[in-house]
Amino acid sequence: MTMMIYQASVPVFDRHLANMQGYLGKGASYATEKKLDDTVLTQMRIYPDMFPLLRQVMIACDFAKGASARLAGVEVPKFEDTEKTFAELQARCQKTRDFLATLKPEQFAGAEAKKISITIGGNPVEFIGEPYLLNFVFPNFYFHSTTAYNLLRHAGVPVGKGDFVSRG
Repeated sequence: MTMMIYQASVPVFDRHLANMQGYLGKGASYATEKKLDDTVLTQMRIYPDMFPLLRQVMIACDFAKGASARLAGVEVPKFEDTEKTFAELQARCQKTRDFLATLKPEQFAGAEAKKISITIGGNPVEFIGEPYLLNFVFPNFYFHSTTAYNLLRHAGVPVGKGDFVSRG
């Protein structure tokens, strides 16, 4: 039986982006409580050569919308990368979720075998739908969202596993 690509992607991304909005909200509350400008936290990095928290969120959103669009055979929405604050990052998550809500399961028919062509580091790369989702998109999506979460946790924001892994 073929994997249902829609069920394995869109609802998973939506749920996790909702969780991300929640832990970003906790970051905003923490910044307010500690009288910090949001950018003190949104510009944090684990190491100097890594992207800051805000870019981690942007990339996680980009993987969710890009993969879903490609697998559904629709144009990938373009988002400007201008977010600086927690509110703006939460809005980006919501904008991504709003896009995901426009996609219907029938648009994903045959997506498991669909040829996906993208450019990585200036080089064209080709994937097949199911391995693209499971072996490329999910690891990247979770890497960037986990890194954003860990940066907040490291900064002292009171988040826990339940904030990252939805119980719903």
